[in-house]
Amino acid sequence: MAIAYYTAEGLKKLKDELHNLKTVERPKISQQIAEARDKGDLSENAEYDAAKEAQGLLEARIAKMEDLAANARLIDETQVDNSKVYILSSVKIKNLKNNAVVEYTLVAENEANLAEKKISVDSPIGKGLLGKKVGDIAKVQIPAGLIDFEVLDINR
Repeated sequence: MAIAYYTAEGLKKLKDELHNLKTVERPKISQQIAEARDKGDLSENAEYDAAKEAQGLLEARIAKMEDLAANARLIDETQVDNSKVYILSSVKIKNLKNNAVVEYTLVAENEANLAEKKISVDSPIGKGLLGKKVGDIAKVQIPAGLIDFEVLDINR
């Protein structure tokens, strides 16, 4: 599995969710399986089958999250250079087509959340902005066509 970069906040969320799956969700499913088993004949027990399937899905999710946590690397926010757009940069950009100004923070794919104005460095806009300086024009290919964004400000 590839290395994934996290902010301290993002890594804590990942570890908290993994802890919850192991300590809360796993025992819940074990209890459901035990209750279904107590109801008798397992060959025609839909509750048992459903609980076993849920257990399989949960264990797969736990395994995936354990891999993510094992390959997670924490980004040292004090080492982020503000002269260019990098991961963790908050960047104010202007759409040169309609003059709309927006501000985004570039984050790792797994922390992207448009509602919080956090976009992935792997998104078309994120890729277009990486390495740009204040005053640079980023040409970004989106499904609607090519859009030019001017970098107005970069900060942390």
